[in-house]
Amino acid sequence: MPSTTVYNLAGEAVDKLELSEQVFGITPNMAVLHQVVTAQLVNRRQGTASTKTRAEVSGGNKKPYRQKGTGRARQGSTRAPQFRGGGTVFGPKPHPYHQDVPKKMRRLAIRSVLSDKLANENLIIVNDLSLEQPRTKDMLAILEKLPTSEGKRVLMMLPQRDENVVLSARNIPTAKVQHVSSINVVELLKHDFVVMPIKTVKWIELVFGEGLSAEEASKKIAEETPVESGSEA
Repeated sequence: MPSTTVYNLAGEAVDKLELSEQVFGITPNMAVLHQVVTAQLVNRRQGTASTKTRAEVSGGNKKPYRQKGTGRARQGSTRAPQFRGGGTVFGPKPHPYHQDVPKKMRRLAIRSVLSDKLANENLIIVNDLSLEQPRTKDMLAILEKLPTSEGKRVLMMLPQRDENVVLSARNIPTAKVQHVSSINVVELLKHDFVVMPIKTVKWIELVFGEGLSAEEASKKIAEETPVESGSEA
């Protein structure tokens, strides 16, 4: 069973965490990864590129010159493709680029990336990831203390939205904060390091290991988390 070190925000190793072999210990499936990444990038395309044919461009109602006697090729309109201002032949037209990918393939691709991140020591687990107030300087200090290489792209995945963390990382070009329910292959591959608290790891294991839905996993983690005295239920 794979395991990794758990750090605190001061960059100190405080614990060891055993991870699900089904999620973090598989051999990456490169073929599925390629297919899922391709589909995700294709689905981002709007498909709104459009050109006008000779029937759609304005002008050209009059025959440019007489049919015979000029020695030139016969022409019926100056909006034919060979003329300046004419229509486009076989140009792009709006159409959908959507590609469907089976749910099992998407989940296998995410498990493959997570396993690869862990194997290459690019997955960093922290006991908690929160700030008392939004401050970019504090976030930079945290990233410097954690075992992330300077100048590398870091993706922080939170189990629930924390406005202080989001605002603190907003002005750091190499850092991005994302909710764990938005986990996707492209973002995981685009960033060199992935930082996540233990609650995020549990959510991922419930969803991608045990097959729970995102809502069921969030509800189960909320039930296991003790409510602090004085806080709202």
